[in-house]
Amino acid sequence: MQVRPRRSVLYMPGANERALEKAKSLTADALILDLEDSVAPDAKPAARDKVCAAVKTGGYGRRELVIRPNALETAWGTADILAAAEAQPDAILLPKVAHPGDIISAAKILKSVHAPEKTRLWAMMEMPQAILHAGEIAATAANPENRLECLVMGTNDLLKESRARALHNRFAVVPWLALTIVAARAYGLDVIDGVYNDFKDEDGFRAECEHGRTLGMDGKTLIHPSQVGPCNDIFSPSDEEVGWSRKIISAFDNPDNAKKGVITVEGKMVERLHLVQAKRTVAIANAVNQLEEWF
Repeated sequence: MQVRPRRSVLYMPGANERALEKAKSLTADALILDLEDSVAPDAKPAARDKVCAAVKTGGYGRRELVIRPNALETAWGTADILAAAEAQPDAILLPKVAHPGDIISAAKILKSVHAPEKTRLWAMMEMPQAILHAGEIAATAANPENRLECLVMGTNDLLKESRARALHNRFAVVPWLALTIVAARAYGLDVIDGVYNDFKDEDGFRAECEHGRTLGMDGKTLIHPSQVGPCNDIFSPSDEEVGWSRKIISAFDNPDNAKKGVITVEGKMVERLHLVQAKRTVAIANAVNQLEEWF
């Protein structure tokens, strides 16, 4: 089972060369090098050059590198995605996704310029239209040519557009998160939770990470390096989870259980669907250990 940890996904402003350099020393699983929200209009062309040069030069090791361009309909969008394709990051994060055609159009652009297969597409779920069309957007992943691999929640934008209140219990946000998670899982996609704005509030941040993990998120987008450590801790499988998963795998590996759909492990009923979950838990734990050994 091939998996990639995406516990901590840190936004880095593309116009800030010091930030791009500092990112090489951070223990984030993935970095989003941003050309959109964090970059002023008059700085966007220069930021594009800095980000693409940083990706080409390398030095980020095993961290997953993602470029977020401006939307295709903006003055910078087409040039951004073409430059990103040439730089060959691990993924391009499409902003302002509203319907499946946005994914298909971007994939066609990447194909037309012969972007390598390793460059995947991620989609920002930050507009009401995206939530309404979550299933259709996720379904584009059924065609490998569309390259879709991950959905990223843009909770700040969704709160703004919906006029909902940003409460700590995320009462208004949960339906959007849950709908996106179900859509993603139907087509084998990862889902990354939205940002927590008060980076000095570690207790609140930890609580929101726990909330996201309980819902089924694979990780969380971050706005400050101080959030990386707590995020990695919470979204990593615990020793207890890994130990229990190994017991399930071992039990089903027993030849006596080869054709059984349901077995008993330490007095608990376990089905084959739990075996699938157990294998993923162990695979993620192994991948996390390898990544942290490299860090």
